[in-house]
Amino acid sequence: MDEDPPNAFDLIVVGTGLSESIVAAAASRIGNTVLHLDTNEFYGGYWSSFNLESLRNYAEECCRAENESLARKGTPVTKVSEEWYNFEELGDVDGWNREKILEQFRRFNVDLSPKLLYSRGAMVELLISSNICRYAEFRAVDRVATIWNGRIMTVPCSRSDVFTSRDVNVVEKRLLMKFLQSCANWDTEESGQHEGQDVEGKTFLEYLKNQKLTPNLIHYLLYTIAMGNDHTGCRAGLEGVKKFLLSLGRYGNSPFLFPMYGCGEIPQCFCRLCAVFGGVYCLSKPIEEIIFSTDEQGKRFQSLKCGNQTIEAKSVVLGQGYVTKDIFEGDKQEEKRNGSHCGHMARAVFLTNVPLGGVSQNPGGGGVSLMKLPPVEGHEDGATIIQLSHFSGTCPKDIYLIHVTAKSVSGEPKVDLEPYVSQIFSKEYLKPETPPDAEEAPENTISTILYELYFNIPSCIACQHSSGSLPRGVHLACGPLYELDFDESISRARAIFKDIYPDEEFLPRAPDPEEIIIGDEDPADQGQEVVASAEESDKVESARECQEGDSSPETSPAAAVRTVSDDAQEAKEDAIDNAEECLEQK
Repeated sequence: MDEDPPNAFDLIVVGTGLSESIVAAAASRIGNTVLHLDTNEFYGGYWSSFNLESLRNYAEECCRAENESLARKGTPVTKVSEEWYNFEELGDVDGWNREKILEQFRRFNVDLSPKLLYSRGAMVELLISSNICRYAEFRAVDRVATIWNGRIMTVPCSRSDVFTSRDVNVVEKRLLMKFLQSCANWDTEESGQHEGQDVEGKTFLEYLKNQKLTPNLIHYLLYTIAMGNDHTGCRAGLEGVKKFLLSLGRYGNSPFLFPMYGCGEIPQCFCRLCAVFGGVYCLSKPIEEIIFSTDEQGKRFQSLKCGNQTIEAKSVVLGQGYVTKDIFEGDKQEEKRNGSHCGHMARAVFLTNVPLGGVSQNPGGGGVSLMKLPPVEGHEDGATIIQLSHFSGTCPKDIYLIHVTAKSVSGEPKVDLEPYVSQIFSKEYLKPETPPDAEEAPENTISTILYELYFNIPSCIACQHSSGSLPRGVHLACGPLYELDFDESISRARAIFKDIYPDEEFLPRAPDPEEIIIGDEDPADQGQEVVASAEESDKVESARECQEGDSSPETSPAAAVRTVSDDAQEAKEDAIDNAEECLEQK
């Protein structure tokens, strides 16, 4: 909004990252007045999605501020470096050059912190239970892959995948199916054993070796299905496998969903709900000062100073990048050693001409693919790779957007990610030659890097220092964590909400527009509509029950989370192309 907001609210939230947006939506939903501020001119903070031009401008601004030691408030990334393929000297790559890519910058939606959603994970359940799912569309992940013996391989996830895989022999198929079935039936709450073995006091890797599984099956289960590493505990590994299996089949033959047009849509979904229930939003609003009052119990938050305006509130939630360690009182500014820190991630964004492993290994045109790489020497965790095609709404056709994420070890993202990048990409373009006796050229399976961008996402001040001595009424929200989904971020947002409103329900279901009665409408006049609505509701509930066992999201019209088919996405892109052509002609 352009005009100044009111001078008093129940809650002020600074930063529009995911955790802050969830807290703002939950507070607004139960009737509190909420002011949601952000010093950036865009939503999302470290959870944002940018088109290619905006991403490069943002990276350039962050790089300049870091090199000149300028204080940039908000959410800057660090250690930024950018590089293009040498088109000038080496020529185009499959028809792509720098100018052509930049001409289509609006077709890109590049995430700073890309994530996936387990179909039965915390985020999907929260979106459904709160009815926020109506604000977004999703696409099922088409492929889960890894590298084994130097070759990119598709991991068999479902029963059909196991029995049709050519990379697993008959004996291994039986071993894998038996193990997966036992994990699916395992009671995570009560049982301290699995298959007659204790699950405590050992790693998941040790447990898998005791099961007499072959090395490639251990690799699949540990790194790609359980999403673990060599130090993952046995119980955590088994829970990861069960979570993976329970998510299969809910929205297609995949355990994962990806939000159409990028993960930056997710925080904005919660912002929309907050605004619907009266939340006030102000972007590009610098915070000049945080004002405290002092009483017998110590310091307490009183107000924020934004420009010439002082705004009071009962509580304030401060997102990553908006405060320093001076917010803490006393001598409790000790660096945290326990628990997972947010941020501290090495990130890279790549544009390539070929999907990972080639077109033949990417069903559905390579819409969305997940690849997990095991850790290299000196790294505790491996790398998570998310590949996106134009079917995801994040890049133009015939080019592929690939995200690589790992924990920061050296502080230099290019150094940290190089051992993983070298396994899957090439900086040279080697066009396959057609043999004299062949009718067609062999498939190009090597992904050439057309553009690359490296950066680090830092940790927040709440993860670096103890929050036990924060002034009353002040709550600190974390940034993105090194996790595949959003579970821990939701858990931390819920904890902040319960600290502020301990007796209130967290994000109760929001009504649909047709359920809202406006003004003095007489419910009696709506009798027929109510009956029709009830009948339709029964149909919807029946369809949802049927949908649980249906593996095809396109045949489930009442699915709570909307998934998008390839044909629908193609139709949208054709409409955009036609509109752009009309504009050019005019």
